[in-house]
Parts: sequence; C-alpha cells; structure tokens
Amino acid sequence: MGTHLILVGLLSLCSLSFGQDCNQQLLENVDFSGNDVTSLFSPDVDHCQQLCTQHPSCDFFTFFRADETQDNRNFFCLIKAATNGQPTVQAPLQGVTSGFSLKPCSQDLEPCLSKVYQNVDFKDANYRALFTADSEECQRACTQDPACQFFTLLNEAFTALGNRYRFKCNLKFSWPVPRIPLIEKKTGVTSGFSEITEISQQTVCQGKLFPNTDIPGNDVEVIPAASPEHCQALCSAHSVCTYFSFNSNDFNCNLKKNTEDFVTQAKDGVTSGLPARFCQLDNTWVQVIYENVAFPTSVIRSEPMDDADTCQRTCTQDPYCQFYSYTNDNFNDPKFPRRHCFLKRTITMPAPPKVAKLANVVSGFQLRNCNSKTTV
Repeated sequence: MGTHLILVGLLSLCSLSFGQDCNQQLLENVDFSGNDVTSLFSPDVDHCQQLCTQHPSCDFFTFFRADETQDNRNFFCLIKAATNGQPTVQAPLQGVTSGFSLKPCSQDLEPCLSKVYQNVDFKDANYRALFTADSEECQRACTQDPACQFFTLLNEAFTALGNRYRFKCNLKFSWPVPRIPLIEKKTGVTSGFSEITEISQQTVCQGKLFPNTDIPGNDVEVIPAASPEHCQALCSAHSVCTYFSFNSNDFNCNLKKNTEDFVTQAKDGVTSGLPARFCQLDNTWVQVIYENVAFPTSVIRSEPMDDADTCQRTCTQDPYCQFYSYTNDNFNDPKFPRRHCFLKRTITMPAPPKVAKLANVVSGFQLRNCNSKTTV
C-alpha cells in the first residue's frame, strides 16, 4: 500500500469517529478552505453533496457555482475530509456553497436526478449519438438505454460548430457499478463483496469464459478486478465493451472494443470472455472470499471482528458497503490492526467527468432512479 493511500485510509477511519450528526445545512458564499481530498465536477450543489455522500472519505465539500467569477472554477466540487469530521476554516467567498456529507442521514443511495441544466455542457464520456426534437426526448433516450447515465443535447439554436450538429443528443457513460481502485496480493488479508451487489435488473444468465486464452489489443480501459467473473460483470456494465481479458497475475481487467472480429490466442494465467448485454449475470461471484488479496483503499469505516465471514455479512447488511477487506491473525502491517473488518465503497451515481458553460445546450441525467418517485 502506498503512503498516500494509507494516509487517506487512516483519515477516513478517524473521521468516522467524529461529526456523525446529520447536518443538511448548505452555506452560501462560505468556503471550507483546505482539507481537500480530491476535486470532481457537478452541475449544482445538490449533485455535489450526493457525490460527497457516496465518496468513502468525504466529510464536507465546497461547490463552485456557475456564478463564481474569481478563479474560473465553475462547477468544481471539492471533496474534503478532516480527522474530526469538521472544516478547519470557514471563510467568506462569493460564488461558492459549502455543506456536509449526508452519510449520517437516511439517504437514497440511488438518487433521482431529475433536473435539466440549460447552457451547461456535460463534456466527454460520449458513447452514442442520435438526433432528437428536444431535451425531453433526449432524456427519454438516455433513460431507456441501460448504459446511459447522463446526456447533452445541442438544441435548435446551437451553431457553434455549424448548423449540422443541431438537435444532436449525446448519450454519455459513467460507471454505475462499484469499481475497486486497487487490488493486490497481501498475506493475512481476506477480501470480498457485499452479497447484494447488482450489475443489472434483468433475467439471470450464464456468461461465456475462455480459460487460458487472451484476446490481444483493442483495449478501451484497464481496471482492477478480483476474478474473471468480476471482470465479466464490469465489461457487461460498460457502454462499449465487446469482450475482455483478465490477467490473474496482476488483477488487470482489460476491457476491449472491436465489433469486427474476435481473435484469440493461448496464454496461461489469462481468462477472456464475452459480456452479457440483455440479462443479469449469475452473481455467485460476489459470494466468493478472496484469500490473501487486499482491496486497500476506499474505507468508509472499520471495526474489530472475529472472522472474514462475519465481515462479509456486516458489509452485506450495511447499505453503504460495496466491498470489504478483513485482516486476520497472519496479517503483519503495523499501520493497520489485525482481526479488523474494513468496509468500503466507491461512487456509483451518475458523475460527468467535466462540466462547463456552453450556450444553446441542455444537459441532464437518466431518470431510471426516478421511476418509483416521479413519472418518466
């Protein structure tokens, strides 16, 4: 585990011991200076607060609104944490709004994001485009496409790139399933997943795997996975993944895109496979316990525990927990205690990689999470 990752993990653990009261107050034109963990992008303060709530170590945040004019950081969502869970400095600053994580509150972990944003561009992350008459139709197209998490429509008045791009509806992707930032071999550590981890809501099916087989080239993304089955689930959730190869030596899941051909070659230690697009993969892989494997980052809390089975049950029963690591009696790292269960999560809500002002565009999110709350 790198020094930076250890410090972030310890900060997360410490912050969980303090500041646990539910605080929904938003402070306009107040900057929580310092304590930065990372920066993300949001179209408004409510989305930023939801990102903070889902981020494993975020205690509070500062959002730079569209009307902020001092340092050109519109739509920045600054994720922050402190050992006592409280901001060190609160300073006046025009154009920002600050607030707190809603982790201590009763919150929907799949929030309904029904607002649309005029003259706001959700940049990048495009995987499909079509032409629609208005933003409502573009949003319906996004909602009905399982891979779509958000969209940007170039409306009738858009002429920045010429008239030919008017009415263009760009569907965009961000990960709707947990991604583990780092996986490594570690003696004395047992890791696994919440048993309620879901990839889709469709009919259950079996996936197709090819042991000791590589599909070289055509990588679109390389991310960590705990097993071939986990890699297959990630490929199935990705907007453009057509097949994958998983390397058991380094836990690399190579997501690939090639709709023209499928060329394999024999290779020990590599398992390749095909995604499941119109059904839910058999999720027995989430019940597997991975011995001497660590998921070292993304801690939301920890507690002493007798065994890894109890740790997995605890993760499953905690709605915030997506995966876990347990340190047993063979663990030997003075920075972390033995016989402890570390519960973990990552952001899975729709999250544009960048947000910017742009005239005559409309952006918004899929409404699948709103079906039980509002009418699509």
